[in-house]
Amino acid sequence: MLFRSIREILAKVNANGADAAFVGLGTTVMTNALLERKGAVTGLITTEGFRDLLEIARQIRPHTFDPFVSKPPALVPRQWRLEVRERMAADGSVLTALDDASLESAINRLLDAGVEAIAVCLLNAYANPAHERMIAEALRKRWPHGHVSISTDVLPEFREYERLSSTVVNAYLMPVTRDYFRKFESEVRQLGAPQPPFIMNSGGGIMTPDQAGDRPIDTLFSGPSGGVSGAVHVALRAGYGNIITFDMGGTSTDVCLIQNGKPQLSHSRMINGCPLKAAALDVHTVGAGGSSIATLDAGGLLQVGPHSAGARPGPACYGHGGERATVTDANVVLGRLNPQYLLGGALKIDAALSHRVIEREVAQPKHMNVVDAAASMIALADTSMAHAVRFVSVERGIDPGDFWLVAFGGAGPVHAASVARHLGVAGVLVPPAPGVLCAMGVLVNDLQTDVSRTRMTSEGSPDCVANVHQVFHELDDRARAAFSTEQLSSAAPALQRSVDARYAGQNHELTVEAPAGDFDATALSAVKANFHRAHRELFGYDSPDKPLELVTFRVRARLPVARAQGVDTPSTFTRRVGSLTPAATRKVFFEDSGFVDCPIYERDAFQPGDELRGPAIIEQMDCTTVIPPDFKASVDQQFNLLLTLA
Repeated sequence: MLFRSIREILAKVNANGADAAFVGLGTTVMTNALLERKGAVTGLITTEGFRDLLEIARQIRPHTFDPFVSKPPALVPRQWRLEVRERMAADGSVLTALDDASLESAINRLLDAGVEAIAVCLLNAYANPAHERMIAEALRKRWPHGHVSISTDVLPEFREYERLSSTVVNAYLMPVTRDYFRKFESEVRQLGAPQPPFIMNSGGGIMTPDQAGDRPIDTLFSGPSGGVSGAVHVALRAGYGNIITFDMGGTSTDVCLIQNGKPQLSHSRMINGCPLKAAALDVHTVGAGGSSIATLDAGGLLQVGPHSAGARPGPACYGHGGERATVTDANVVLGRLNPQYLLGGALKIDAALSHRVIEREVAQPKHMNVVDAAASMIALADTSMAHAVRFVSVERGIDPGDFWLVAFGGAGPVHAASVARHLGVAGVLVPPAPGVLCAMGVLVNDLQTDVSRTRMTSEGSPDCVANVHQVFHELDDRARAAFSTEQLSSAAPALQRSVDARYAGQNHELTVEAPAGDFDATALSAVKANFHRAHRELFGYDSPDKPLELVTFRVRARLPVARAQGVDTPSTFTRRVGSLTPAATRKVFFEDSGFVDCPIYERDAFQPGDELRGPAIIEQMDCTTVIPPDFKASVDQQFNLLLTLA
């Protein structure tokens, strides 16, 4: 399906694979494999006495008072979690040497069981990786083509449970990932593309297929990351550094807050009960999308999402057998979406099916008419998405009124104005091609890798500066080495440092920037100032008199690659002859106005400087933009639509 689409795109512009200067991929394959538990049969080798840590987890539980909550099973069953006799102290000293006999026994049992991947995570290996390296070497000798993931390579940081879980997830996904990306690379080669392809990673950069195959944990948020990168690129060109991305697709809506052109980063996430520690853009997701299903709970209250009808069968109006009322069906009933076709005519729409399922699933049980039922579904979906935006802004002490909402995805511009009204944002920016902005995000990024290491030190320690200098020097070398075999650019990678710091006595850290170059007393003072400011912004106070602890050190490396030309040129827009006129008119429902005669415009007819007042519908191949009666729209020099309250 993927390469059929690529070939169709090339055919439409009379090109072939050799004309493709850049091929990039953003994917949710690994996320889906983890959610659906379709990874590899995985074994685990760990320190004696710690085989059950994967199930014991943390004392804190997400549903402490729910007696009926079901806990997802561990990715590695107990019989394949094996122990070896060894022990490292927290300072990296060897308490018990690695026992060769117990290691040999563990390897034999796992290979005899036919496991497809093996994770290795030993206690305190972040402080001294020697024993993990010895186990990895023994495995490679016995199992040269096997999939081995060791915590020292995946996450050389403290907090044993998160390090163990992340290493297991990485191993669990390695066979699926490597096969998928090798096949993708082979297909690109057969296509005739002059350069190898790239993969979008979770942290807002791209990586090679080999890198992605070794570290699938870095691709789990590949899809949303592409959208954020594309939105930042478009917004900065339009002159907006403070934005909130609003990516609404078929199943979910992803939002991310960007200040001064920089997306917020997260180093800890949870997917289906599995805690992960890996650099990722701080994207918050809610289960509200175009295919989200409307249901009535046990008390008869209407709910929208998180369950989705997916793409097949999808919403009822697609005519693929969908029997559930979805958000898309509600938009069709209200006239917000074209009741005859979408995708420029490629997808036929059966509006009668939308009326039928909403009547049966919502209207009749709630004793209301179909229009009111559809409007209620839209109102609930909009409220859910507005809550997601508040989560990344208001709940963190940030006023959304200082930000523009960048709407994209197939359904984002349909709902953006309503969500913006809920939040009081400065306005809505709809890019020229919102339905494919995630793909464009892959095109505008550089190669990127993130490395880290935990090495606790206090600012009062006499060797603090020397220790930090040594750690950053080691991380710089690791980051450069990650690109040494790529031969894609003669330039040296740009390095960006940061450190996780905390006040003495705290059990949580804040990540703050650290200066480049030699780390000295001046650099330490800069880190302290950055931390006090970050603590004050997040918690409302700081304590400069308290000593600082530096815990985990991080380096991000970026290497430029050949950039595809024409990324910023909206080639589908041509010069219009005459004034802007509607292509059609239809009845569209708006909350405060009911059904009104609404002009329908074609997006490619708009030119920079155009202005109009709502109500209006703007249609294009990849999405629809809804402009309510109380909004006005204008077009900037980059062909972006700017929606603001009239």
